[in-house]
Order: sequence, then C-alpha cells, then structure tokens
Amino acid sequence: TADGQIVYSIAEETERGASVGNIAKDLGIDAATLSARKFRMITGSSKQYFNINASTGALSVNEPIDREQLCELKSVCLLNYELVLENPLELYRMEFKVLDINDNSPSFPLSEYHINVPEFLSPGARFTLPHAQDLDEGANSVQNYTLSPDEHFYLEMQNYLLSPSRHFALDLKGFQSGSKLLELVLQQPLDREQSALQQLVLTAVDGGDPPKSGTAKISVRVVDTNDNPPAFDRSTYTVSLLENSLPGTLVVKLNASDPDEGPNGDVIYSFGSYTPQKVRQLFSVDPHSGEVRVNGTLDYEEASSYEIYVQATDQGPVSLAGHCKVLVNIVDVNDNAPEVELTSLYSPVPEDARSGTVVALMSVTDQDSGLNKQVSLRIPPGLPFTLNSFKNSYTLVTQGKLDHEKAAAYNITVTATDSGSPPLSSQRVIHVDISDINDNPPRFEEPVYSVYIPENNPLGAFLCTIKATDPDVAKNAYVSYSLLDGEIEGLPVASYVSIKSDNGSMYAVRSFDYETLREFQVTVQAQDAGIPPLSSTVTVYIYVVDENDHAPQILYPTSTNTSAALEMIPRSAYAGYLVTKIIAIDGDSGQNAWLFFYLVQTSDPGLFRIELHTGEIRTTRKLGEDSTPTFNLTVEVRDNGEPSMSSSVAITIAVVDRVSKIIPDRRRHFKSPSNYSEVTLYLIIALSAISFVFLFTVIGLSIIKCYRYSLYGSSCCAGCCTVRERGPAELYKQANNNIDARLPQGLKVQPHFIEVRGNGSLTKTYCYKACLTAGSGSDTFMFYNTCGPTGTTGPSAVVTERHLTGQSGQSAQNLVILRNDSMTPNEPKHPNPDWRYSASLRAGMQRYVCSFPRQGEFWEDQQGLTSSGQQSPVLQQVR
Repeated sequence: TADGQIVYSIAEETERGASVGNIAKDLGIDAATLSARKFRMITGSSKQYFNINASTGALSVNEPIDREQLCELKSVCLLNYELVLENPLELYRMEFKVLDINDNSPSFPLSEYHINVPEFLSPGARFTLPHAQDLDEGANSVQNYTLSPDEHFYLEMQNYLLSPSRHFALDLKGFQSGSKLLELVLQQPLDREQSALQQLVLTAVDGGDPPKSGTAKISVRVVDTNDNPPAFDRSTYTVSLLENSLPGTLVVKLNASDPDEGPNGDVIYSFGSYTPQKVRQLFSVDPHSGEVRVNGTLDYEEASSYEIYVQATDQGPVSLAGHCKVLVNIVDVNDNAPEVELTSLYSPVPEDARSGTVVALMSVTDQDSGLNKQVSLRIPPGLPFTLNSFKNSYTLVTQGKLDHEKAAAYNITVTATDSGSPPLSSQRVIHVDISDINDNPPRFEEPVYSVYIPENNPLGAFLCTIKATDPDVAKNAYVSYSLLDGEIEGLPVASYVSIKSDNGSMYAVRSFDYETLREFQVTVQAQDAGIPPLSSTVTVYIYVVDENDHAPQILYPTSTNTSAALEMIPRSAYAGYLVTKIIAIDGDSGQNAWLFFYLVQTSDPGLFRIELHTGEIRTTRKLGEDSTPTFNLTVEVRDNGEPSMSSSVAITIAVVDRVSKIIPDRRRHFKSPSNYSEVTLYLIIALSAISFVFLFTVIGLSIIKCYRYSLYGSSCCAGCCTVRERGPAELYKQANNNIDARLPQGLKVQPHFIEVRGNGSLTKTYCYKACLTAGSGSDTFMFYNTCGPTGTTGPSAVVTERHLTGQSGQSAQNLVILRNDSMTPNEPKHPNPDWRYSASLRAGMQRYVCSFPRQGEFWEDQQGLTSSGQQSPVLQQVR
C-alpha cells in the first residue's frame, strides 16, 4: 500500500484466472463479510480485467491485458480501480501497474528500400536508412542494428565497425546518441559493369530475453557513367560477293558492343573517314543494326574487291568510338538469264477439247554463250498440259481431260534454265482460260424439304425457299424452279402452293385447315438454261400445324340466351353428391383440345364444386332444411390453346323433396298430414303401374327372343347379352349365305364370336355380336381402342386361331388373328380423343373384346381401362 491505496504489479498477457493477491487480507477486511456488504469494483476501463472471489477475497485476472493496446506509447501503464463496501459505506482505491514483456518484434515500415548510387562516387558517401519500430518499452525496444556483409558499405558505431565489408558499412553514431538517424557509408568505389545491383539486409535487434529481430532488404542500384568505348568482335571482316547481287543484298552484319548502360551503351554505325566516295555509293551501312548492304550495281570487270572502313560511336555525353575494316571480294558469275517470249496464245480452251490441242507457241533466247546459252524449259507437274520442243521453239498442248468445274483457269509457270555454273533461270506465267459447257444438272441443297405451316394461314404466306446450285457458269448455271403436275385430294398442285421460278420461294395459294388436310407433298423441279437443258427434282413435304381455332362445344347440359339448363337434386343430398356432369368436345387436337372446367359464378359459393378435368359438379356439404329452393351456376369450359378459347353454360339447380315439385316456391308451404297421405297413395299407384308395364315388356321381349332362337334349334336360357350355343353350320350360314360355294368340300368351320359391350352411368348399354368366318368377304375388323391401360409400353392383343378341320384331321392355323399393331417409337403419336371425357363418361365408353371358348379352346378377355392420362388411339384388327 502507498498513499492510502493498494498497488499491484502484474505482467501483461497474464493468463485468465491467475492470482494477483487477496484484497481482504491486504485491506484487513473479513472475507466473509464481502458478500454481505455488497462489494463492487468501479473502473473507467471498458473491460473488467480483474475479479474478486466473494467468499475468499482472492483477486484474480479476469481478462488478459495487452499493454501496447491499452497504454500505446506511455512509459508507465496504470489501471485504477475503486472498491466500494456498504454497511458501513467504505471506499478503497486500487492501482494496477501493467509490466511490459518482450512480446513484439522490431519492424520496418517497408520490407524493401531502394538506393541509387553513381559509380563515380568516392568512398565516404553517406545514405540515410529508415529506423525500425518496436511497441515494447525500455530494454525490450530496439537496441542494435546489423548489416549483412558487403564489400562496399559498412555500418559504423562509435569507434568500431559492425559487419565489416569491402563496399558498405552502417553508421550507428546518431542512433547510439539517442537520435533515430541511421546512415549507410560507402567504403570503396563501385563499378557498374562488374556489379550493377547490391543486395543488403538490415537487421534491427531488441534487448529482450530472448531477443527478437526484424529485417528489411536494401537494394543498391549502381548508376552507370560513360567509361567504356564500343568494341567490334573482329578488327577485319572478309566477305565474298557475287557480281550480280541485287541492291539491298546483305554483305555482312557488323557487331560492336559497349558495356555501359543506357545512352552510354547505345552504338551508332557509320562509314569511317578513310572510306572512298565510290565505295559509299555502292554500299550502305545501317546505323542501328550494323548491316552492310549492296546499294548499287557491281561488276567484276570493273573491280574485283572493295575496302570499307566502319566506325561505331556510343551516345554518351562525351562520345567514344571503335573502328573495323570490311574487305569485299567480288565473284564472277553467269549473270545473263534466259528469256521466254510468248509467240501465240489460244485461249479460252473448251473443257471438252481433245488431248494434244495446241494452246501456246513460245521461243527462248539467252545473251550468254557456250554452255550458259543452252536453255531447257519445264512446267510444274500435275497439270493437264505438256511441252513439245523443236530447236528453240516450244509448243504448249493439252494432256488429259479438262474440267471447268474443277479449274476455270490455269496459271502455267514456264521456267527456262541455262547450263551455266551456277545456272540461271527465268519464269513466264501463261494464263489459260477453260470455257464451260452444260454438263452438270442442278443439285438441291437438301435431299428432302419439310415445311411446317400453321393452319388458317393468310393467302400468299411464305412457306420456304428451295435452293439448287449448278456448278456450271453463265446461262448453264441459271436455275429456274417449277412445280411438277399432280393432284392433292382431286385438285391440282397449283391450287395449293406456288413457287417463284427465279429464286425458288414457295407460297401458299390457299388457307389450310388442319382438320381437313394435315399433310401433303409436292415435287419441285430445278432446270438450268443450257442447251440442252438439264434438270433434277426434289420432294417437299408440307405439314399443317394445328392452331386453337375451335372453341369448346358443350354437349350437355345446354342452355339458351333466355333460359338456363335445369338440374334437380334432393334436399337430402349428402356431401359429394353428383349433381350433373358437363360434357364438352373441342374440334382441335393435341393440347389445343385439352379441356378444363371452372365454376365461374354461383349463388352459393361454398355449396358446389366442379372437377377440373372431368366436369363433374358435386356438393361440398349436406343441404340444410332451410336452404334456398334453387341455385344458379355458371360453368366455363376452357381449352389449353394459346390463347385459350372457352364456352359457358348457365345451370339452375332445383332442390326437390320426394314430391314431384321441380321449382319450389321460395316461400314455405305448410300442408296438413292428410295432404301428405294423398300424395303418398298416388305415388304408390304410379310406381305399381310402371313396374307392371316394365315386367310385361321384359316378358314379351324374352318370348320374342326365345322364338328367334327356336328357329335355330337352340335354347333361350342365355341372358340378353350372352351368346347362345349354336351349331357351327348355323353360324356359318348366318355369317354368309353363299359360303357353301366357297368352302372346300368336307371342310368344317368352327367360328368364334366377338362381343363388344358398353356400359356407363350416363349412356345407354349396348350389346353387339360379330361373327367372323373363313368365308367372310373381308377378314379385317378395325376399331379404336381409346381406353388402353396407362403406363404400358407395348400394346395388348387378343390372338385367337381359327381351326378349319377337314376330313383328314389336319388344321389350318392363323386364319383369324385379333391383333393390336403397336406404334414404333419413331412414329408421331396422335393425341387421344378420349381425354376430353371424364372418368365416369369414359366408363360408359369401355369396350370388351372377348372370345368364347368352345371344345377346350383357350379364350382371352381384354377390357379397356379408363385413365385421366392421355392415350394414343391404337388400331386393332381381326384377321
């Protein structure tokens, strides 16, 4: 304690929980009373660095302290706290002295520094260096600097050198005297040509234990001075040069180098003062590259050699120069090349010209003599031409077949070479044109054209462009287009499409209707204008694309502009009761014919709902006794086209009791029990009469049916939709009265029956019978299976065999086959027309194909399944 307060010393970065002291003992307070006296510590710091144990009075570290962050550059770091106790109120002051530890390394502001030193500086030159920074204080701060060994600079500290070297040293006098000035001292002169860059490392070391250090890189760049003249790699260059060397020919490339830098090392070449003016006219020297080239015409008979003096000068403040000599020896050569003269040229040559046709006449001359005057001619290989010679005259003739389409012209290079040493040659290019004849028909760009056009197109709508090319030229390549004669559904092709003869653009002559004509094909002919003309044809398939041009048509129920459709439901109808079903169709196909049903208006929004896809209207809850007698609904049927089309129907739903009251009055009517008894009696009498009439009708129909069956000697015990057992001969005669004349003698027919049934809740039930025999006029029975099972990948088929048994007991098989021909994956699938109908309506459209077994034969039954998914119609055949 000091001056009435307690002073604690603690090192920075002390771990959390470390003990500092015991506040109860240091203040002479009973530790057990700290909690009761509501002690608390007050500080101006944002963090609570210390904590007091309420039971023992132990003072511990609550948060590690970073002295550099807390006190920054202060030499002494203090934290002041006040301990407050109540009952009685007492105030104690505490002071915490944070002691520094060596937890920070020295660091330089930059990692690398650059110094430019001219190479002409004398020893003793000084350069200021940056000082390092250390966040610690006292002995833990920077205490010393070192410099990596170098032979030019040194680091000088009072009366001795640190890290002695040849060139550099470090002066620490200012640093040791308390100043931050740090200097680099040059010890020896520098030579840039020997070393252009010096790399030094400056290290700052603090006084901690263990000590820490930081480094910075010092790059010393030596600045050049012009102290070296240019020097050629050789003092004399000897060159041999042909006398026919053209101006610009390279004689020799000189090379002079200067070890200095920048302008001091840039070399410029020029003629020396000893070079004659005649030589300067015949030769030239490039001032930058040192290339010596021919500038005039050389002649061995005039001079056999030349001497050229060249100097190289640098661009320093005081220019320095180097010199060399170039000796050029002129070599005598055959300097007269032969010349080719074209006497006659016959061009163009027809492409059907015979082999050996003369194309050109030529003559050759050479101004030399002896062997240098003997000349030979040649043309490149691979050409349909050859050369024939007679003394100094040559003829160019055809060899092989010419083709204008492969090559419309030839540039024939004729090379003439003499026999000199070295030989000289010259070339002459002869241009020969090949004229065209009509030997190629037009060719279409595509083997087949397919065109898709939406229906209801305007007249003159553009369909496509038929393009044909002819490799011939001029009029032989002019192509005209036309339509070949033909009929489409009894009408000429020209009444459907037209084509422009000059460019092949096809247009629609009429507006197409997908529901009437879905596709057709035309044949286009392309003909050139040659003599005789050549032509070719191509087939164009035109597909009419369906558009949504038909609004849905509501078949049931129907309403007019003045009255709505009437439906009735009992008052006792339960939730989910089927009120009615909207039946609609659409004249379009595909997605344009998908129908959706919406309830757009209702007098009671929460009572009815409609199925989106089936159109069934059902109740959502049970009707109440006090519900209104009528409800008004408006149903809209909308297709899936773009844009969609719709139709609507107004429906009035009447709520009826058991009495035959269609539209009850909105007012309540109360009747006496006697009235209800009379109505019940009338209802019983009416039901009895209807039942009697129905029973009488059924009995009469049964008698008539049994009478018909008795004509064939069979029993009438079968049901209305069952097949009575009949003799094969009867069935045979019933199928075809003239079959006896067609069957071989002694052949018995065992027929099969195919019964197609239909049932449903909204349509009548029909029963069909079909008898197929071997003598039928047609052996194919076709129908559409619109209710195939969903998800099947292959068709279902019922296959039966008809056995024709003769007297020998042999049988003929595969005479009658019920087959379901599947569509290949590549064939387009037409949309199923049955998707428009709901599940209950499609149930009424189910079809059965059944084969009744006889005499131990097998039988199969196929029932069309209903599904809300789309199913392509399948063609089934019985053969």
